[in-house]
Amino acid sequence: MDEIFSHHAAEYGEEPEVIAEAPGVVNLMGEHTDFHEGYVLQIGLHLSVKVAISKRNDTSLRFYSVDLNERKRTTIANLKYKREDRWANYLKGVLYEIMQLGSSFKGMNISIMGVIPKEVGLGSSAALGIATALATREAFLLDLQDIQLVQLAYLSETAFIGKREKITDQLTTFYSREGSAVFIDLRSLEFQFIPFSFRDLIFVLTESGVKQTGIQEELEERYEICNDSVELLRERDQQKSLRDLTRQDLRAGMGLLPESSRRLCTHVVQENERVTEAMQLLKSGDGPAFGKLMHRSHESLRDNFEVSCPEVDWLVKRAMEVDGCYGSRLIGPGFGGCTLTLCHKDALPDYQKRLDEYEHIFGFHPVYYIISPQKGAHIVYSE
Repeated sequence: MDEIFSHHAAEYGEEPEVIAEAPGVVNLMGEHTDFHEGYVLQIGLHLSVKVAISKRNDTSLRFYSVDLNERKRTTIANLKYKREDRWANYLKGVLYEIMQLGSSFKGMNISIMGVIPKEVGLGSSAALGIATALATREAFLLDLQDIQLVQLAYLSETAFIGKREKITDQLTTFYSREGSAVFIDLRSLEFQFIPFSFRDLIFVLTESGVKQTGIQEELEERYEICNDSVELLRERDQQKSLRDLTRQDLRAGMGLLPESSRRLCTHVVQENERVTEAMQLLKSGDGPAFGKLMHRSHESLRDNFEVSCPEVDWLVKRAMEVDGCYGSRLIGPGFGGCTLTLCHKDALPDYQKRLDEYEHIFGFHPVYYIISPQKGAHIVYSE
């Protein structure tokens, strides 16, 4: 039986009635395009979050984090954001948003357990929200469509908690498929699956050890500059967002934009182009060309959008020195977090040696995973 099953039973003295699981998320291509109605290309991870639920006979809500060995509690009538509740706010937000849709439920004992690294851009909070929504729907047989679960998990982070997020991670953690990438159009929210296989090539996800904390202000400033730049260029045209601009538009507007603003916009415009090119390379199975595209993305994140850091740049540079490595780049919001590297499977031992060197130089213990597209959120157990 699943490990969370026994933890839940030990904590509450009763077995869970439902267990749901949702995967973490990795961006194959498309960093910082989402806030400008752009494109992203993502996959679901084998690293996941599980949520177990048993129903109560009252209106109490009990939350138990197996990983942290922490407990929080509230009632259905008192579903409010509280800073001190930290991780439990993600669950409370989902339950609050379910109520806003007119659905009702009774008290619950809820356990959570996960292996998705936090604060490194792998969608851990989105997975927690989706798993909670899916488990609650199953436990109470709620009349909610799949897309409504995605929306309420998104609202739990934005409206309830107050984070500035886009819905990409929730969409991917819910709908991802084994063996396929998910291409998302942020303007229409339409998405499609791109089956792919690079044969003997593997994606290696590496944690740098540098946590992405306190970076939101830096990112907000960049997003505002991009939005202001669109306003300046709109005097000549009717573009709505950076999604509508081309490289030629940016060159034509050189006199209107400061160089620093032009570089930020250049990243977003070219990253959108890279996403559409990456989608075609997945379809054709051209791994080496995909790797080159990854590296161009990193160079732009480093030089144009300026969200890399010395540790990540070192990991990318040393990865590219490995024979059989085709591309490597920063993934996630930046200023630390993870790298994604595409290499031949036989190159892995040499890559591991570089990681040993990294720990010696920077003092961070890098953790790596070989990843491939995994299936989306699903019910693991239902009595």
